[in-house]
Amino acid sequence: MASEVLNWLRREYADRLAPAVESMTGEPTSTSPVDQPSEPILDGALVLRQPTGLAAGADLWFAVPGESWRPIGRKVLESAGITEAADDEARGTFLEVLQQAVAPLAQAIGGRLGREVEFPPADLDAAPPPGLTWASLQVHLGSTELSPLLLAAAPGFEELLSNQAEDADDRGRPDTQPLKLPSPARSSKTMDLLMEVELPVGVSFGRVQMRLRDAVKLTTGSIVELNRRVTEPVEVIVNNCVIARGEVVVVEGNYGVRIQEIVSREERLRTLF
Repeated sequence: MASEVLNWLRREYADRLAPAVESMTGEPTSTSPVDQPSEPILDGALVLRQPTGLAAGADLWFAVPGESWRPIGRKVLESAGITEAADDEARGTFLEVLQQAVAPLAQAIGGRLGREVEFPPADLDAAPPPGLTWASLQVHLGSTELSPLLLAAAPGFEELLSNQAEDADDRGRPDTQPLKLPSPARSSKTMDLLMEVELPVGVSFGRVQMRLRDAVKLTTGSIVELNRRVTEPVEVIVNNCVIARGEVVVVEGNYGVRIQEIVSREERLRTLF
């Protein structure tokens, strides 16, 4: 039977997994806890070991059977316009979705412990140690019910969070009163640093492909016809990715762009160059 710590971890994982899958696939996604045998079958599953950095051996384990990572990975690629994908492409794509759900757990754990937690790099396809207690999560992708996803916490992690709850009780919390956990911080030092990163921003009026023999003939006064009409919006490009479209305006003698459309995640994947 799953412990209180493992059940809490499953709830936090579910709260992050469903939005990550839905945002990448465009399909309505929901999750629900399910009962799982103590020794699940991991053959063919994508297994991720996520160290927490809290103590030696305080690892989290995530296992996703092929019957789940294949349809999710292929659905993400399909939303980006890739209709035929090999297993390794679907697997790598799903891994990105999984990491989007796992990485924010550091913030939730930090909120429970009352201190900042930063996850070290994860280890893919590691062999789980024997004796782990697994919890299961049912994922519904649109109208399709996928095979349950599994997660487990090493004894060191459960002991660490259980001791935190006991320490709170020793400080005067009644046993019948639920432990009030601090809200996860909305920002972290890492995010603050990322907010200061400068990225190149450009505006594209259009593109054209030319043969080399035509390109070498270009001289002063030559006109290159682009693939965009004057009435069509220009593209705003950040770090080689189209993120928005808009119209050209003039502001105090300088060119600018008035944003008219924010590009969806799926289209950003297709326009990455």
